[in-house]
Amino acid sequence: MERVQGVIRKSIVNAQVQFEKLGYIANDFANYSTNGYKSVRFEQMLGADGSLTGVSRTDFKQGSVRITSNPYDVALKGDGFIPVTSPTGEVQYTRDGSFKIGKNGYLVTNDEWLVGEGIKIPNTIYKLIIKEDGTVSYMKDATSKEQTLGKIPVVQFQNPEGLKQGDMNKLIATEDSGEAKIVKNHNYIAQNALECSNVNIQDKATEMLRLNASMIASLRMAKIVDDMYNKAINIRES
Repeated sequence: MERVQGVIRKSIVNAQVQFEKLGYIANDFANYSTNGYKSVRFEQMLGADGSLTGVSRTDFKQGSVRITSNPYDVALKGDGFIPVTSPTGEVQYTRDGSFKIGKNGYLVTNDEWLVGEGIKIPNTIYKLIIKEDGTVSYMKDATSKEQTLGKIPVVQFQNPEGLKQGDMNKLIATEDSGEAKIVKNHNYIAQNALECSNVNIQDKATEMLRLNASMIASLRMAKIVDDMYNKAINIRES
């Protein structure tokens, strides 16, 4: 009886791990169109006793770059993140460069987080220029010289896998990730562009179909063993 109960418990645990993996796949599907989103893979490991365990890992591979007509849009074309600060002073990190001008004239994210240490854009400009090293400047008119406004910083982490999910497609530094370090002399930023998510929709669809078949098999096995267990109890009681 104890062996049968162990099989049932193991089947239930394995099904729970598979449901957890399904949640990560569903989240990837939901964020397929999210700028700068990084796919999360859930790696399952089979123990010596036949039970499953799993661990999630973020795939920080570069997503494709899409050209836009918005001069405030930027795409990162290298490893790293852009630090942004919430209205309450909390710092998080993102690769979503769909920026805009906030209420006070500063460059902000779509949910009003300040980009970098604060880059204020004049009310009237002829042209905004964001260079590959993140320097932001503008021209008053067609004949004027460029005037520097600030710089969009790019930071890197020793262990980006240690970052944890934050607010609205942002990441939070942890002890595991290490501290953010400024990247100097880079050419990672592209103006009038956005990085797409790196989710491979075909691979995710295939993975979901395989997982669905595996989950059905696990639950079916649990049902068979449970039926056998109930019959064995009835035999003993009769």
